Amino acid sequence: MSQEPAATPTDHRTPDPAVGEPNTKLRLIVGAVAAVYAVVSVWRGLVPSVKGSWGNLPAEPSGAEKVYAVITGIDGWVWSTWLLIPLLAITGVVLTVMLRGIQFTKLWPALRLGLVTRKDQGATGDISHYQALTTALAATVGVGNIAGVATAIGVGGPGALFWMWVTGILGMASKYSEAFLGSRFRVTDPKGDQFGGPQVYLQRGIKGHLGKFLALSFAVFGALAAFGIGNMTQVNTVATQLQSNFHISPYITGVAVVLFVGLVLVGGIQRIGKVTAGFVPMMIIFYIVGGLIVICLNITQIPHAFALVFHDAFTGTAAAGGFVGSTLALAIQKGMARGIFSNESGMGSAAIVAAAAKTTHPVRQGLVSMTQTFIDTIIVVSFTGIVLICTNSWQSADTYSGAGLTSFAFNNAAHGLGQVGSWIVAISVVFFALSTVLGWSYYGERCAIRLVGIKGQLPYRLLFTVVCFVGAFAATLDARVDGDALLGLNMVWDTADILNGLMALPNLIGLLVLSGFIARETKQYLAQDPHLMATVVPKE
Repeated sequence: MSQEPAATPTDHRTPDPAVGEPNTKLRLIVGAVAAVYAVVSVWRGLVPSVKGSWGNLPAEPSGAEKVYAVITGIDGWVWSTWLLIPLLAITGVVLTVMLRGIQFTKLWPALRLGLVTRKDQGATGDISHYQALTTALAATVGVGNIAGVATAIGVGGPGALFWMWVTGILGMASKYSEAFLGSRFRVTDPKGDQFGGPQVYLQRGIKGHLGKFLALSFAVFGALAAFGIGNMTQVNTVATQLQSNFHISPYITGVAVVLFVGLVLVGGIQRIGKVTAGFVPMMIIFYIVGGLIVICLNITQIPHAFALVFHDAFTGTAAAGGFVGSTLALAIQKGMARGIFSNESGMGSAAIVAAAAKTTHPVRQGLVSMTQTFIDTIIVVSFTGIVLICTNSWQSADTYSGAGLTSFAFNNAAHGLGQVGSWIVAISVVFFALSTVLGWSYYGERCAIRLVGIKGQLPYRLLFTVVCFVGAFAATLDARVDGDALLGLNMVWDTADILNGLMALPNLIGLLVLSGFIARETKQYLAQDPHLMATVVPKE
């Protein structure tokens, strides 16, 4: 187990005793609520989910198919209304109330600090506010913004977009809180780089066995999940899109991605920050401009599109075209699940890169990180959703799915851009997926260091880079010939999806336990610098 290095100058206050040593009553309350929640969740969520997957098996299933059915059932449970969705929503509501709606009152100063001011002069850290923001955006503005939104609306109807917005708004408070803690409790690793995130602040903020258990759990889940959700699935999507749209061999794509990722990772967070600082704004603008053109071509349908979103958010959606219909519960479930998956608020991942930012106070970095959720969900997700609805492409969910449905919306001969639209989506998918790989490489690396120490940094980078080729290779497999290999890869990807979801559990528990501490320190700082204009740490 790695030894925790000394604290950085940013960690300038002594942790609140009430937070550092949770009292017996708090331990009992957290334990009792967690126990009851776990029992109900397993009984009403996990068991039916696994039974449902098991019931879909063929007449004489193989051993691998049986294992995959169990994995699929667990995956469905983790991302269901019986586990992550209510916990993430409750945490977002609690933090929004305790922070007095900070996502509403401080959004514009936060955007100015992150996008215009961009850095705090003379502050301690590895990268600027802006680079920390673009690195976090690189990890979250991914394929989910194209394929995930289409899946949510294609299954849950237009009302699902409303619930994605709700998730984004509540998630901004969660994102602020975890980024604040990441910066507040960060330490310096043996190489002199900043080191923080849930794998650090859960143990430093919550003393005793509870904090250590939560921190190590997050580190294990994060280090493993990065290979799936932040690596193979993304590169596989890139290889598939380039092969289908531009006839580029997946092997060539795999080699190119390995070289690109390897060259960036060898420079550490500083190089990742520099690459994403130029890369991320370009890819977001490219995609938004394409979406804006489609929206302008269908400008008369915009009022109707928004009316559908707000109406169906509370009533469900009747069957239309190829759309089979959706209940209110399904709209909420799909909208919130895909919204959470897209912006990662409450999952703790963005806190890892927030800890590396040069900042004069943790509140400042927390607010900059908060804008990431606004950009991801309120802006990028909205463009995808409105394009799908105003072109009526969401009614073709029986024919297309995921990124294919979004591509159909851009390509739609009657309402879209034709073949150019497909190219825009394909290129955007490539950009979004590659950026996600860069962001998650850093997340996974820092979790691995927490588990095995700094000696694990180089081996993890090398392994992460090589695994990129596996994701590209998967695009060459044919289900009719390589069924077993594809089944094995799907097991790996779904397991990583489970681990990705489980990352949120220890972090959410920590955010609730530390919520009072977060609120107090935030109030103290904003009383002295309400407009985020200060350039030095305020005196105590």
